[in-house]
Amino acid sequence: MDEEIKNEAINEEITAQEVVAANEGASGEEEVGNIKISVDVVSTIAGIATNEIEGVAGMYGTFAGGIAEMLGAKKSPSKGVKVDLNGKSATIDLYIVVDYGVRIPELAWEVQENVKNNIETMTGLDVQKVNIHIEGVSFEKEKAAPEKNDEPAPEDDSFEEITD
Repeated sequence: MDEEIKNEAINEEITAQEVVAANEGASGEEEVGNIKISVDVVSTIAGIATNEIEGVAGMYGTFAGGIAEMLGAKKSPSKGVKVDLNGKSATIDLYIVVDYGVRIPELAWEVQENVKNNIETMTGLDVQKVNIHIEGVSFEKEKAAPEKNDEPAPEDDSFEEITD
């Protein structure tokens, strides 16, 4: 009877090893299941990564999206982002508005690098392209800066005129 238990244990061990060997891929990693990442997730990551860069005034959305925001709809972090997923690779199109006075080629390069790094790190996708579309220039910072005051200085009343 001890031999039967021993043989069953050996058979179970072999079976377990065969199952593990059959489930292992060519790289030797155990395959557990599939991971599917939504396009909305990738576009949200891209939108947040774009807005992290100084010089980006905002994202360019659709006319309907702009009206919805004015009516109190929640601001979408994926506004102005188009994602094309093809298997494990992605192409990202960003429609942005830049601040007046920034160097657009340098800004675009920073945005491309930040978006690519964030998406690849968080999702494991291979980012093929990050296309930047400059849709406008914002002058808001220029208006917010203190303007030169053209009013004359107030008169100093600290001295009194002496009359005899």
